[in-house]
Amino acid sequence: MSFTINTDKSIYFASDQHFGAPTREKSLPREELFLQWLREKEDDMGALFILGDLFDFWFEYKTVVPKGFVRILGKLAEIKDRGIPVFFFVGNHDLWMDDYFQTELGIPVYHEPKVFDINGKKFFIGHGDGLGPGDMGYKRMKKVFTNPFSKWLFRWLHPDIGVRLGSYLSVKNKLISGDEDIKFLGEDNEWLILYAKRKLETTHYDYFVFGHRHLPMIIDLNDKSKYINLGDWINYFTYGKYDTSLHLIEYKKELAEAKQ
Repeated sequence: MSFTINTDKSIYFASDQHFGAPTREKSLPREELFLQWLREKEDDMGALFILGDLFDFWFEYKTVVPKGFVRILGKLAEIKDRGIPVFFFVGNHDLWMDDYFQTELGIPVYHEPKVFDINGKKFFIGHGDGLGPGDMGYKRMKKVFTNPFSKWLFRWLHPDIGVRLGSYLSVKNKLISGDEDIKFLGEDNEWLILYAKRKLETTHYDYFVFGHRHLPMIIDLNDKSKYINLGDWINYFTYGKYDTSLHLIEYKKELAEAKQ
């Protein structure tokens, strides 16, 4: 996909908010902070990319979606209604998303990485789960969870049971607070970096932008390509901003500096 934004606007990226976890009450302050961020940045937005795990659990029944998150959903719809492109990439915690965002909010949903050509720069964008070498256990599990028959079976659970069960199991998932998510494993052991380097063997990309890893980082893959992981809104509260280059910003630090 190719598009151009005004040079006085910026592109914003965020991922791994995991709203709803570990409990609805404890999630609310993070939701309010993210909502504040959306309100504060929308006048500068040329485009907004949400790179997955916005919710810690999400499942769309035929006529039911999980309760809550109304202000977040409403704000995303308002941004889209202003004519600002908004793109949503499914993560491993909200992988059972179907067409709700598309039909209700007008926001396209992607289940696989996608390439965007923006103002002449090539972005390879996705959540990041299941990419690269290794992690075979998760890759097998993802195939089961995304199988249409598995989704059909889950829909037979009453939403009060299904959503409660899914939310409970999702919170137990180590990805929201695992110790390995706060340690840089080195370029030779980071699966997404290895994946990006392999992609560069055949095609040039200026930026690889992923979530999933929860650790904010920018890595030079060569003198023309960068790998960016956006971090999260659990421990780091980081987001990506592209104007003439792509950089990571800690939102809480940004707010503290603005008060000085």
